[in-house]
Amino acid sequence: MQSTNYFKGLLSTTNGFLNVIRNASKKTGGSTKNPVDPHGKPKHRGWKRQDGHWVTRGTILALQTKPRFFPGLNAGWGVNGTVYAITDGKVYVTCEKTDMNFRKNWIQRFYAGREGHTIYKKYFNVVPLKQHQRFRLISEN
Repeated sequence: MQSTNYFKGLLSTTNGFLNVIRNASKKTGGSTKNPVDPHGKPKHRGWKRQDGHWVTRGTILALQTKPRFFPGLNAGWGVNGTVYAITDGKVYVTCEKTDMNFRKNWIQRFYAGREGHTIYKKYFNVVPLKQHQRFRLISEN
C-alpha cells in the first residue's frame, strides 16, 4: 500500500497526459582548476652517480631509454636499460672506441649514417676497494 502512495506522487495526470518526474542520473561536467600537464611528469633520466663516487651493490648508475651508457667492469644491464652496480666500489666512467659490426640490423638502426666514423661509448665501471691478486704480467712484444 505504501508503495502505491509513493508512485501516485511521482505519476500524476493532468489534462489526460501522464507527467513523469525524473531525477538527474549523472552530475554535470564542471571545469577544472588544474589542467593536465601536456609534458607529463619529469622522468629524471641520465647519470645518477658521477665518476669517483663510492657506491654500494645494487646502486643505479644511469637511467636511460636508448642505449647511451653501457655497463663495464662490475656493472650490470637492467631490463629497461638501467645500468647498476654489481659490487661495492668506486665508479669510473670511461669513454672507449668501439668497432661496430654494421651487418647487424640493430646497429644499422641506432648508428645509421655513421659508417666509417669512429664511435665512442661511455662505460660505467665499478672498481672494488679490495681487489684480487690474480693479475698476470703480459709483455708488450
